[in-house]
Amino acid sequence: MSLIKHLLIFSFILLILTSCEDNKKASADKDSQSVVMPKSKTEIVDDTISGKSITETKLFSEEKKYLKITQENVVEFLTNYGLDNPETKVRISTLYGNIDILLFKETPLHRANFIYLVKQHYFDITFFHRVVPNFIIQGGNSDNRSTSVKRSKIGKDYLLPAEINLNRKHRFGSISGAKEYRKNPDNKSFPFEFFIFLGPLEHTRHLNGDYTIFGKVTNGMDIVEKIANLPADKGDWPLDNVYIKAEIIE
Repeated sequence: MSLIKHLLIFSFILLILTSCEDNKKASADKDSQSVVMPKSKTEIVDDTISGKSITETKLFSEEKKYLKITQENVVEFLTNYGLDNPETKVRISTLYGNIDILLFKETPLHRANFIYLVKQHYFDITFFHRVVPNFIIQGGNSDNRSTSVKRSKIGKDYLLPAEINLNRKHRFGSISGAKEYRKNPDNKSFPFEFFIFLGPLEHTRHLNGDYTIFGKVTNGMDIVEKIANLPADKGDWPLDNVYIKAEIIE
């Protein structure tokens, strides 16, 4: 075979290899450009489809649907729900660590309500929205639209009848129902918010006998104290949102 034929064959092979390399490179560049980076937590919360949070829509699709809770059916609803859902242990997760709580059986309506909210994923993507050093941290609210949407689905107009045991006092780690002050002479609890008590006993004078204590922290009070001491504005709202997520342990 002549030298010219050898050169022609070698040139042809080289051209084919170069073409393949270019195709691979173009394909790789295309793939790298098509990668979608995951959205931040805030973006997930704020995204809406037809007025509903994407995250919220997913969460509500995971659990059995129930009738809305009203002031007229709250006792019957939670009594029956409590019989079918006897769990008492819940874990609240935050970026600062986990807080494990035990719910008291002696406050059956508050226990059932809390378990119901956990199983309906209500608390997920709400905040510890009030922090007061050496006193309390309060959770269950947020300024995200998904929170008001979830409240509306569950039933936003009901209060929990008081289940106050005068022999049970607020102690370090006590969990109580937040209270609606207006038109509430019966000390009914606001169902969607709770607070964990840290303060000294002299700070319980206006709490004991007026707020239902329905649980206690069994592990993670160091996390509670850390959250209580976060920088906050004049309204006790943390400067950086403290997102929470709640799940049943047992």
